[in-house]
Amino acid sequence: MRLKKYDADYSRRHFLKQMQAGVLSTGVLAPLWPTIARTGEINGVYPDELLSIESYTGGKISTGDTISADNVEHVKDLLDPIRYTQIAQMGRRMRMIDTTTDIMKLSVWEYNEATLRNQGQSKFDADGNVVTLDGKPWIGGNPFPDPKTALEVFAGLTLSWGRHDASFYAIKEEDIGPNGKVDYQYELAWAELAPVGRVTLDPKPYWPGHEDKLRYQSVFFVSPNDVKGTSFLNVWHYDQRRFPDLSGYIPAFKRVRRFPTNQRFEPLIPGSAIYLSDAWTAGDPFLTWGNYTIVGRGPALAAVSRSWNSEHDNWEHTTHGGPEGNTFWDMDVELVPEAIVVDAEPVAFPKAPISKKRVWFDARTLLPLAMVSFDRRGNMFRSFDGAASLYTDGDKTIYDGKHPYASWTRVHAHNIQTNRMTRLQQVKEISGGFKMQVNSPDLYERYLTKNAMRRLGN
Repeated sequence: MRLKKYDADYSRRHFLKQMQAGVLSTGVLAPLWPTIARTGEINGVYPDELLSIESYTGGKISTGDTISADNVEHVKDLLDPIRYTQIAQMGRRMRMIDTTTDIMKLSVWEYNEATLRNQGQSKFDADGNVVTLDGKPWIGGNPFPDPKTALEVFAGLTLSWGRHDASFYAIKEEDIGPNGKVDYQYELAWAELAPVGRVTLDPKPYWPGHEDKLRYQSVFFVSPNDVKGTSFLNVWHYDQRRFPDLSGYIPAFKRVRRFPTNQRFEPLIPGSAIYLSDAWTAGDPFLTWGNYTIVGRGPALAAVSRSWNSEHDNWEHTTHGGPEGNTFWDMDVELVPEAIVVDAEPVAFPKAPISKKRVWFDARTLLPLAMVSFDRRGNMFRSFDGAASLYTDGDKTIYDGKHPYASWTRVHAHNIQTNRMTRLQQVKEISGGFKMQVNSPDLYERYLTKNAMRRLGN
C-alpha cells in the first residue's frame, strides 16, 4: 500500500493560505520559476492532484474522456463561469489530454531563452513603465517571470503578445448568431512587429530610431468584397500611459483617416463579437487599466498544447455544439496545475461598457487562458478563450527558424448577453495568396505603414 504524502486538498489549502496572506509565490512543493530555470520542467513543483485529472477528480474523469454536460460538475471549479455555462447549457464539449510538463512546448523558444537570460534586469520606472535597471526599454523575454503582483503579470503579457519579433497571421473568422446560423464570414490578416525587446530579428534588442514604440500592428480584410481592402493600423507608444495611434483605410473613401483611439470596446466590422481591447486579453496599454488585483489561485483547464490540425491542408479545425453544431471549436484541454486569476478595471475609459475584466493566466508561462468581462452593472458580459500549440505533429512540423512554430490556433469570443459567437482560426493561407509568416524582416514596409494600407486597399 502506497501512502500519499499530500492529500487531495493540500494544494487547495496552500493556495488559500497564500491568498489570505496576500502573497504571490508560484509553485506548491517547490518554487516554480527557479525550478523551470534550472531544469526546464515542472516536475517536483506540484503534487499529483495538480498534474493528473484522474487524481484531481478522484477517478471521475480520466485522460481521453470528454467533458460535457453529463460530467462538467466534477471540474466546475477548473473553468471560468462562461465556459462552464457553455458546457452545461449550450452543448460545448472538451476532450481531456495529459498535462504538458516541458516549458519549451508551451511557448516560443527564443522568448523563453531571453526570459532566462534577462531575469532580474527589469523594474518599473517613475511613470510605471517597464525598463531595464539602467532605465532603457525592455530587452526581451518576460520581464517578470516570477511575478509578485498582478500588475507584473499583466505588464509582461502586454509587452509581447505572440512572443515573436514579427508575426503575420492568416485568419478566418465566422460570426454566429443565437440561432446557430453563420451571419458573417471574413478572411483577414493580422500583422505585428516589435521595435524593442527583440530576441530574433536584427538589429536587437532595439530597432534604431523606433525605441519609443512598443509595437506596430495592423489588420486588413481580403473577403468578402464589401469589406475587402479595409484596414486598420495601430502604432503603440512605449509609454503605457498613452493610447496607440489608430488609423483606418476604407476603400470607398480612398483615404487613410484617424480614428478615436480610446473607443476600443467596439467591433471593427459588422457581426463581430471581438474588440481591439480583447487582443491576447491585453489589447490596451496596461497603464490605461488599473486596480489590478489577484483574486484567485489554483488549477484550471485550458487548450495550451497539441492543438494544431496538421491533417487539414489549410490547418482548419472542426466544430460542434449550439443549435447548428458549429458554435464551438473542437478542443483538447489539459489540467494546468496553477493559474493566477487577475481582475483589472478600465480606469482611462470613462465610457467603457465594462466595469472590469477577469483573466486566468498560466503560472508557468504567464500566457492567458481565458477572460471574462463584466458590464457596468457587474453582470457577465463577454468571454475570450482559445487554444495554442507548437505546430508539430508526428512527421509534420512548421518551423520558426530552428524550432517548431509556437502560436495560437483558434479563439472563441462570446457575448453571453446577446449569445453571439465569433470564432477565429489561424490558417496557412487566405484569399489573395496571403500566408502565415513569422519573423519576416520586411513586414513593416509591406503591412505596417499608411502607404501599405493604401496599397492593400487598391
